[in-house]
This record gives sequence, structure tokens and C-alpha cells, in this order.
Amino acid sequence: MKIGILGDIHGNLEALKVAYETVINEGAEKIFHLGDLGGYAPFVNEVVDFLIEHEIPGVQGNYDESVAYDKPHCGCKYEDEFQAEMTHISFEWTKKHVTEKTISYLKSLPFSIDFETEGKKAKIFHATPIKNNLYWYEDRPEKFYLLMAEKAQADVMIYGHTHIPYFKTIGNKYFINAGSVGKPKDGDSRTCVTLIDISEDNFKVIFIRKEYDIKKVINGIIDSGLPPYFVEKLYLAN
Repeated sequence: MKIGILGDIHGNLEALKVAYETVINEGAEKIFHLGDLGGYAPFVNEVVDFLIEHEIPGVQGNYDESVAYDKPHCGCKYEDEFQAEMTHISFEWTKKHVTEKTISYLKSLPFSIDFETEGKKAKIFHATPIKNNLYWYEDRPEKFYLLMAEKAQADVMIYGHTHIPYFKTIGNKYFINAGSVGKPKDGDSRTCVTLIDISEDNFKVIFIRKEYDIKKVINGIIDSGLPPYFVEKLYLAN
């Protein structure tokens, strides 16, 4: 089975369009999103409309939960006070501009999705199987991976949140961070889409990078009144 994963879209409709087209062209039989649908770029409502129109199931990210329930902050991690200020501006902008339809959709998203394929139990969630704003970077110790596998009760774990893709195996457990469709942080500004190909005797993960109309998104950021900081972040992918 081929599975397409769309991680951390963050209001970037143009990247989402290209990511979706990519997994369709690759023959994905199932497609899921990993949440965090708004923030940083201004097209959160359009992203939600796209996911609904194309019947793409997914999970609730920390950003989705915080926006939907009008929380005071997004539960994000900051590197410095300036980043914290910029992130809060974006968060408040998103809360102000989401439609009732978008809020209803964000509230409806489950924390995780379970399915089975080729005899393997898979679980999809935003960040970890126990908390949706815990950062699970690749350099976490092996005991952390095994603890998460125990909590997930799964053979295959698919998640995002850090915006940095990786694929790791420990024993018969598979750990896949799908990176970010709309706001990569690995130095590559192209959209990142993940294709998982699972068969009886093979397990393959491909991170596909594609150019998209980044200028259209940048113009949207500027026209929306969001800080130019987010334009810089799109280009630098950090």
C-alpha cells in the first residue's frame, strides 16, 4: 500500500496543492494530513476547504486545538523573545480570521488515527502519541522512541510537528517524521511530502521535495498584514 502524508501545512495553500498533486501522481491509495493547518501564512480557511473537498482525513495539531478553543497561546516552542512575539502575532491573526466552518472542522479532528496494513499496526498523530506539542527530534535517545512505541501500541508511527523529516527503524518498529508541507525547517524551502510504500516484504519511505508558487504565498502574507518575518522564514526554511 502507498500512503501519502501531508505534514504541518500552516496556511500554505499553494504548497498544499503541489503536495497533494504529487502524492496522487505517485499512486497513493490513502492520504492523511498531520494537523497544524493554520498560522504563519494566511490561507487557513482555504486549506481547510481543500482538505474537506478532497476528503483528506487527518489529526489535530497543537495549533489547531489552540485556535479552535481560543487558547491564549499556541503551545509552540520559541528560540528567543522576538520569535515568540512574531509567533503570537500570527496566532492572534489566525484566531481572528478563521471562519466558523474552520473552527468546527478543527474541533472535529481526532488526536490520532489507527489503521492496519500488511499485518502492521500504524498510528498517525501530530507530535507524539501522548501529547500534541512535544518535540520529537531525530536525536532523541532510543529509549524515548521505544517508550513512544509502547504508548502508541503500534508498529508504524507517523507524525510531524518539528517540520524536519526523518525515518528511523528500531527492531521491528518504524518511526516517520513527515516534515512540513507549508513551513519546512530543514533548510530546503520546497514543500515536503512523504510517501510510504508498505508491502509484505518491503517498507520504503520517500521524502519528495517540490517547488511551488512561493511568491503567491509571500504576496498573501504581505497583503494580510502579517510581519515580513514570515516571508523570510519561508525562504530560509529555518
